[in-house]
Amino acid sequence: MPQMNRSTILQICLLLSAIPAQYLISQWYGADVLERLGLSERIFGLWNSFQKSYLHSDAWTERFQIVLSRAWTLCYGEAELQSGSNKESVADEDTNAYFAESKQIRSPKPATVQFNVGEVIVHRRHGYSGVIIGWDLEAKAPEEWLKNKYSPEREGFVKSPHYRILINRANKFGKSTSYIPEDEITIIKGLQVLHPELKNYFSRYDGAKYVMQEWLKLQYPHD
Repeated sequence: MPQMNRSTILQICLLLSAIPAQYLISQWYGADVLERLGLSERIFGLWNSFQKSYLHSDAWTERFQIVLSRAWTLCYGEAELQSGSNKESVADEDTNAYFAESKQIRSPKPATVQFNVGEVIVHRRHGYSGVIIGWDLEAKAPEEWLKNKYSPEREGFVKSPHYRILINRANKFGKSTSYIPEDEITIIKGLQVLHPELKNYFSRYDGAKYVMQEWLKLQYPHD
């Protein structure tokens, strides 16, 4: 008998529950086909959202990315306090911060970086939208994260510009942020993003892109 993991078992159980769910819907809503169809679509929509949030490997990869980034920052902070290093060494280490979190001023802006902080994007493969809040000239992340993110045939992406994204909550994608290569981005105009941290980075939306807060504009003066 083939082995099944917990995720597969859970999906099978949920699929089997569709039959009694349909029966209950018919009992609650009578013979109105449109009402039953609408409720069924909402139920399957919730299932799809749950699947993307908790049963998709990319969702857990992104969660691991965020936790690892924060842990790395905390570890470096402790190391600096214990070693008593000066402000210059702190600044040097900040240039190596992961996932476009470095406070280094991005000036001049390399011509290879096509997109700007504040622009709204759509992910070409996953379809979610979001807004750019930072970028790196090439991927800056722990070696283990890069190995998990990029298979050998996709290693070329590591050397391409990478962007930190606040993901639009309206998509119900299940993730708050992402860190993605330039080739996976398409710019879209006229779309606003819902995210609880949006005001930390931007003051308003001007119809084409988000206007950066002053502190972010100092960091990305050419965007």
